[in-house]
Amino acid sequence: MLRPRPRRWILPPLVAFTTLAAVTTSADAAPRFDPATFYAQATLRHMTLEEKVGQLFVATVWGKSADEVNPANRVYGVDTPTQVVQRYHVGGVIYFNNPSTDNVDDPTQLAHFSNGLQRAALSSGAHIPLTLSIDQEGGNVTRIVAPATEYPSSMAVGATRSTQAATRLATINARELRAMGINQNFAPDSDVNSNPINPIIGVRSFAGDPDLASRMVSAEVKGYQQGGWLPDTVSSAAKHFPGHGDAATDSHTGFPVISRTVEQWRQIDLPPFKAAIAAGVDSIMTAHIQVPSLDPSGEPATLSKPIMTGLLRDELKYDGVVVTDSLGMAGVRQMHPDKEIPVLALEAGVDQMLMPPDLNITITGVLEAVHSGRLTEQRIDQSVTRILKMKFNRGILFNPLVNERAVAYRVGTPESLRQIQDISDRSVTVLRNDAGLLPVRTKPARILVTGWDNPAFPGLPAEPVATLAKAVGGTAIATGGAPSAAQIGQAVAAANGSDLVIVLTNGLRTSASQTSLVNRLVATGKPVVAVAAQVPYDPAFADVPTWITTYAWRDMSMASLAKVIFGQISPRGKLPVNVPTADNTKVLFPFGTGLTW
Repeated sequence: MLRPRPRRWILPPLVAFTTLAAVTTSADAAPRFDPATFYAQATLRHMTLEEKVGQLFVATVWGKSADEVNPANRVYGVDTPTQVVQRYHVGGVIYFNNPSTDNVDDPTQLAHFSNGLQRAALSSGAHIPLTLSIDQEGGNVTRIVAPATEYPSSMAVGATRSTQAATRLATINARELRAMGINQNFAPDSDVNSNPINPIIGVRSFAGDPDLASRMVSAEVKGYQQGGWLPDTVSSAAKHFPGHGDAATDSHTGFPVISRTVEQWRQIDLPPFKAAIAAGVDSIMTAHIQVPSLDPSGEPATLSKPIMTGLLRDELKYDGVVVTDSLGMAGVRQMHPDKEIPVLALEAGVDQMLMPPDLNITITGVLEAVHSGRLTEQRIDQSVTRILKMKFNRGILFNPLVNERAVAYRVGTPESLRQIQDISDRSVTVLRNDAGLLPVRTKPARILVTGWDNPAFPGLPAEPVATLAKAVGGTAIATGGAPSAAQIGQAVAAANGSDLVIVLTNGLRTSASQTSLVNRLVATGKPVVAVAAQVPYDPAFADVPTWITTYAWRDMSMASLAKVIFGQISPRGKLPVNVPTADNTKVLFPFGTGLTW
């Protein structure tokens, strides 16, 4: 039964802001008090246990507006996103655009959705605004597309070697997200992609080099959180602690085991997280991985007290918000029932629970743990305090609503598009030009663009073949990720009648048919430019005299590629990773490779 709700104490926003300004602009080296802590503690005194526990959860909701009835919300026993917020007092909601949880149409729709959710939170429970979050990393992890600005992948940014570019990208991303009402971005990915066969990180990582990754992570954290006026910033999240870069298994579908020694972990995986903490990152996301050298218990890192408290809290002195990766992923559900997982996470030192499969089950589990004495209310207060302080420091409490009419001239502006295109232009990396084909100074009459695409890519179609063909004035024959014999035959026949062939690849290591297509095209004797349109490891699996990597297949990446091929710009990208041979016994293209002219 809910306890009687006392009268609310709400810190007047103007007083709070004035106090904050006075403290932060003071010349005193040690402020007398922290207004964020003052607000959090005062608010906690007037919250019920149920409201506190609700603040720990960031929920999935179904629909594209706060009051839309969607049958998928019945998993929570309600009909609309508003009812999810009001019934469970959740502290946050996450937006997704995959086929099963499609919240995203366009920026204006998202701004309206965000305002509706915030009004639902403000009119019920503890009257505390929500964290509205998203995964808008760039590259293949993009939830909001045009007319919003789209971004190259983190590895493409790493290829530029420019921390200024990283900060600028994050600043633009933050400003646009905040205009849509989104105040937390689960980025930057802070993993060091040291394993070329990593199935889930890849180009989401800035680099395979800890120093380069650290510099880029620090730059993006500053861009997200300090790159503009407070209402134009978002909370960033360094992910996935203690480091997902050496995984050979996808934690969405399995339980990766990382065999690093403690010394290797400290040398390779730890530095970007230390850099993020030094930069003042608002939150750190956990990894559903097992690292026996750090905790031999077999528990996933998300539920490991030696990792979350021993390393992250005690050793690294991190007192910001720790958020789980999705609690619907296989990597965290194999050992424990859903009801037990958030309790174990809290015992480990975690604060926010992301995307629990069933809010009723997971919230009930935490409440029962408190009532039984397994968890204390003081432990709940610890995490809620961190969450409330994050909301205070990010300005969410002062101005949770956005101007929906302003979205059109704040999101996807010509200047933002120009700046991001410039970053993309600096990322294209030429790995091999043995035939002297590049740059193509005289545009051929007949150009074929063929190879990888994925029209069924979750949330949006991936159609780089068509995009590039339009940019170069060529013919498009997309063959997908696993071309059939008929598709290969069609592409080869077209190549025989062409003067230049550009073939896009994505994941040759696991696609014999893509590799066959590339080899058949080379065998025609026509000039062939092979392009690794995502992970840069494809050149190890097909011997082509001309190889380029773009690290991303989005429109701006294809535009940059066209400019490099035809000499409109010189390639400036440098490999952020080592590209090994197919058998992984030696380095084929070392870190730093990048031809230019």
